Amino acid sequence: MGDWTSLLPALTASERREVEAGLVEADARVRPLLQRTADYYWAAQVTNTPEWAVTESWPPELRRRAALAMHLEAATGSVPSALNYVVRSLADGVQDWTRADLLWCLDVAGRGWGYQNAADLELPTAIAGCLSPADLADLVPALSALFDELATDHFVSAGPRLRVVTLLGDALDRATGRRVPSRLLHNGDEFGPLVRAGLEDVLAAPGVPELLVHCASLDKPVAPAGWLRGLDGQLATATEGAKAVRRVLEAFAAHRHSVHDDSDRLLRGLVWALSRESDDDATELLAKVTATAAAAPRHASGFPHAQRTAIAAVQLLAGRDGEVPVRTLARLAVTVKNKAVRGRVHTALARLGALRGWSLSEVMELAIDDHGLDTDGSRRTQVGPYEATVRVVGEKARLTFARGDVGLKGVPAAVKETHAAELKQLHDLVKGINATLAAERQRVESLLSEERTWAYADWVSRFLDHPITGTYGRRLLWETSADGRGWTAGLPREDSEGWTVAGLDGRPVRGDRFRLWHPLRAGVDETLAWRERVLATGLTQPFKQAFREVYLLTPAEEQTSSYSNRFAAHILRYRQANALMRARGWQASYLGRWDGGYDSQATKIFGGGAWRASFHHQLVDTDNLGDYDVQYCSTDQVRFARQEGTTWRPAPVTDVPMLVFTEAMRDVDLFVGVTSIATDPQWADRGEDRFREYWQTTVVGELTPSAQVRRDALARLLPRMAIADRVTLEDRYLHVRGNLRGYRIHLGSGNIMMEPNDAYLCIVPAPGGTGRLHLPFDDDPMLSTILSKAIMLAADDRITDPTVLRQLTS
Repeated sequence: MGDWTSLLPALTASERREVEAGLVEADARVRPLLQRTADYYWAAQVTNTPEWAVTESWPPELRRRAALAMHLEAATGSVPSALNYVVRSLADGVQDWTRADLLWCLDVAGRGWGYQNAADLELPTAIAGCLSPADLADLVPALSALFDELATDHFVSAGPRLRVVTLLGDALDRATGRRVPSRLLHNGDEFGPLVRAGLEDVLAAPGVPELLVHCASLDKPVAPAGWLRGLDGQLATATEGAKAVRRVLEAFAAHRHSVHDDSDRLLRGLVWALSRESDDDATELLAKVTATAAAAPRHASGFPHAQRTAIAAVQLLAGRDGEVPVRTLARLAVTVKNKAVRGRVHTALARLGALRGWSLSEVMELAIDDHGLDTDGSRRTQVGPYEATVRVVGEKARLTFARGDVGLKGVPAAVKETHAAELKQLHDLVKGINATLAAERQRVESLLSEERTWAYADWVSRFLDHPITGTYGRRLLWETSADGRGWTAGLPREDSEGWTVAGLDGRPVRGDRFRLWHPLRAGVDETLAWRERVLATGLTQPFKQAFREVYLLTPAEEQTSSYSNRFAAHILRYRQANALMRARGWQASYLGRWDGGYDSQATKIFGGGAWRASFHHQLVDTDNLGDYDVQYCSTDQVRFARQEGTTWRPAPVTDVPMLVFTEAMRDVDLFVGVTSIATDPQWADRGEDRFREYWQTTVVGELTPSAQVRRDALARLLPRMAIADRVTLEDRYLHVRGNLRGYRIHLGSGNIMMEPNDAYLCIVPAPGGTGRLHLPFDDDPMLSTILSKAIMLAADDRITDPTVLRQLTS
């Protein structure tokens, strides 16, 4: 137990004798009842058994002493059983508790083990609820310290902890005369003290504490009718109630950090209170609260700031009118990683789309927030004598200042000193735009698995003139058609007649239907021609499109029918693999040495929501049983399922649309290609290892489709580089002629063999080693790695790193 025990007043010897009198006898009366039910766990509510009914006929004094005896057992017993219900049942109805009883119980609990799921605090908190404020007066410091310890306790189950916190908080409020209940907005997180300090008068207004207690009592995502009637009554009684609801929710929306489970419960009730108002401001606030609650820390993306609040708010927001709900939910659909919240967001969007006659994909497309930017991707604001401009540059939003026609470096000191609130709004705007840009890039890339087409006006407004999406759409290849049968590819170009696409011959091609270009539908010659054009024009596409890999169904997959084993039996570095899966929009339970944690399947939705791919992988155990960190996982099958109503039905791979199949397999290839131990340049130094055979085979193995595309990119890039006369591209390798010796770099793993003896060379490359070389895409880190190694090895006589030099001369 914590420091609160040092704040307890001393218990006199006579008080102790009085409290402990008869405990042995009372214990002897209870224990046989427990022994009769020892065949099953005491926590399974032994109080519901027929044997326990006899205690109801015991005199109050016997029940009191039996409760004290069981408290002693709960606090100091060696049997790790929960006695919460036993103590609670015996204490129920006993009224003659004394201050000495409470002091003795706290003293016993303080000296106990403290691991009994708060069973050792059942009786003290129950007694505290029966004593007068005068009896509690000198115990307030100790009870307050105990309350703070419980508020931050993460080991006690939610139910028992909430019960003792509530009882103890109520006792403290009676003893201190506090208006705002201690159990609400407590010190268990940063949010509670922040709101108490900033909104003290609002929270203590007549009727508001009762309203807050009612809001915190909601224990379901959907409020029952009776609870809502009570809520309406509280809002009608508390004249400042609606104001308090908004102020607390506004504080949470601005807080943007995770909150304690108790605060989450309160916020969930508050969003229901806000939902009773129908004005646009309420909708705006509800949207902000939803976004904040569903967001998650960067280091724990699967754990929202307030999951209970997020789930309730998503459903409430979907029932509001206007564009704000659609826009907010669409953004969450691609940013939220938590499975429970994300599922509800998709359901809400599908419901909104059905009401408006849109598909889920179209709902998300129409809801992209433009953040008030002009079509050129900028927004200007006057801040004092300065003009602030937020502009999308590349794929990032930037904030700059100017005075008159003179641009300034950084933020002017005068703005920091006298316009702090406006500056914060501008920084928030930049942050919001960058979040939208990141989500939109992922959404646009996902369209490659769909057979969608757009009318000319929609294509222009949604992909070219849109201040957010336009930064991606204008760098992509599109196809246009006048009849829906013959399609012509080209890059967007704006002329005097508006937007059109320019084909390989540079001529504009006009049509009335447009779709994203995919190499799966193009011939080999056309694909190679567009790759050359992209390089020649210096275009950097937002993601691989011209150089995109294509994965066709193999005879083996046609034979197995229900799954693909193409990427099975690889060993991946698990942390990196899991992080990459999440970054690519796949959802998977984390592997670990617990029941059900030894295997997992990552899933992702393709084809606009009609198809789901699952990638199976298993934990690879280590020889060190004391190491609980999962180092590696092995890969297994890829399977597909088709959505039928609200269920997913397994489908043969031969039934899967080829766009869906190739996009899903491309992701899995990426997981293997990036995180396989074969790409670890330091693996060779491990000596004997059970994965060494896999590593040696894979590190020089056949090229995967992604490596083959990388080879094609290298074939086009190398002639443009200064090392062109020192490199030769072969089937699986890039040969580099250095001044000291020759080298072979494998195009799949990036590993290096030195000639002539094929000795392995371990080099961990630094990022950015390709200098100013233009790459047609930035989502293949291995391409940059190979190029940086080639550049360094071509001038191996200038290498100064002693670890590399030692290998070169050995």
